[in-house]
Amino acid sequence: MAQQKIIVTENDCRRLERLLRGNVAQAIDTKKYIRDLCDELTRAEVVSSDKVPQDVITMNSTVVLRDLETDELETYTLVYPEEANIAEGKLSVLAPIGTAILGYREGDLVNWHVPSGTSQLRIEELVFQPERTGVLHL
Repeated sequence: MAQQKIIVTENDCRRLERLLRGNVAQAIDTKKYIRDLCDELTRAEVVSSDKVPQDVITMNSTVVLRDLETDELETYTLVYPEEANIAEGKLSVLAPIGTAILGYREGDLVNWHVPSGTSQLRIEELVFQPERTGVLHL
């Protein structure tokens, strides 16, 4: 099965590539997550921040996700690892769900790996996208 196309802004791609080359990439416990993020960036369509569609999840976007198994809703802001705080709803792009939703669109179904197999989420709502409001430096 072909993977769905994802869209990443040039700014996000540059910063994420720096992250992949930096100290966090050397940590043993993050190697698989680094590899997953690298795979996502490799298949991404990279666009300028002013050209990204308004329904695409970019870095620092806030989204409502529905777990299709439990029907539970969760709201997260997709952030860089140093800003992550799950208690505050700040989800690291290196977390499996974070990597899985990057570049997807409102309404998309997203598969992500859990210890028992694969789980499926639906992106219910893109509450905030920095580029949509003209904030291009986050």
